[in-house]
Amino acid sequence: MVDPILYIVLGVFLLVVAVVVGLRLVSGRRVPPPPPPEVIPGVGDDASEPRDTPLPTVEDVVLPEQGGAPTIELERPKPTKGRLAALKARLARSNSAIGRGLLALLTSDKLDEATWEEIEDTLIMSDLGVESAGDLVERLRTRLRVDADVDWQSALHEELLALVGPDMDRTLVASRQGDRPAVIMVVGVNGTGKTTTTGKLARVLVADGHTVVLGAADTFRAAAADQLQTWGDRVGARVVRGPEASDPAAVAFDAVAEANAEQADCVVIDTAGRLHTKVGLMDELGKIKRVINKQGPVDEVLLVLDATTGQNGLAQARVFSEVVDVTGVVLTKLDGTAKGGIVVAVQKELGVPVKLVGLGEGPDDLAPFDPDAFVSALLE
Repeated sequence: MVDPILYIVLGVFLLVVAVVVGLRLVSGRRVPPPPPPEVIPGVGDDASEPRDTPLPTVEDVVLPEQGGAPTIELERPKPTKGRLAALKARLARSNSAIGRGLLALLTSDKLDEATWEEIEDTLIMSDLGVESAGDLVERLRTRLRVDADVDWQSALHEELLALVGPDMDRTLVASRQGDRPAVIMVVGVNGTGKTTTTGKLARVLVADGHTVVLGAADTFRAAAADQLQTWGDRVGARVVRGPEASDPAAVAFDAVAEANAEQADCVVIDTAGRLHTKVGLMDELGKIKRVINKQGPVDEVLLVLDATTGQNGLAQARVFSEVVDVTGVVLTKLDGTAKGGIVVAVQKELGVPVKLVGLGEGPDDLAPFDPDAFVSALLE
């Protein structure tokens, strides 16, 4: 049996050998030198080799331009003076029935009773109205009795001009009234181009040198306020609008207040189109006017009528006039009808003048009404 002491001696020997071998291995490794101390380079005048020029200051640094909102280039509307004369050719083409048709009948070889009846029928078909047509025929017959060699071109011009009413006051109140802006309401039935007419009216006023605020009180039609905003942006007119389906009277009130604050010359209120047979909507129109009157009177109520509706538009005009006291008429689409007699008929019905006419779809195709230029265009 092996002596236990022998095992102890052997274990101690192996331990000593392991320690010696380990020390030799450690001593044989190379220890890497410590890293050099971090050197922080000098800046500017503190550098080991100073700069020849000093560092730029904050004022010397040019910053890149910041991209802002794009600016809208304002349009310059065409002057309003002479617009109707400039559009005479277009008007003449559309109203040939009342012009050249009448002249052809009057200059025929035989002016008998049948011809006079045809002349009267032509006038009635041109929306002149039965009473006005009869009066005009009678005056023409009187001229023939007085002078057998009548210059019918000249005679017809004089008689039509008398019917159109050259002495009616067609001035548009658009300048400041004392210490407040002029207030213009635009009213009419659906589909007459009322909001477009309001935008074109803003161009007319800006072209005449007025500062304008627009009130988007048509809160029922979703696109109406956006449409009016576009018109206003193009000529630099401020547009006051409210949330969709908000109270139109409140929007109108705010628009007048804004025009007061900005010292604008006038404020134009676009109202929602409405059928003249809808009592509730017509009452609302009266409310809008009453609310505006709390800040000052409404100076103009312009009724927009579609000239192509002819005599049907007269019933609409009558009801609107009873509700809001119409002061003037805007006839749109006059270039699209051969019935120029509507000018005479609507003035006779309402007792107020046609102040503006629309003769096309261009932004500057709304023209102040000129009776002489209108009659001249009819007869060309």
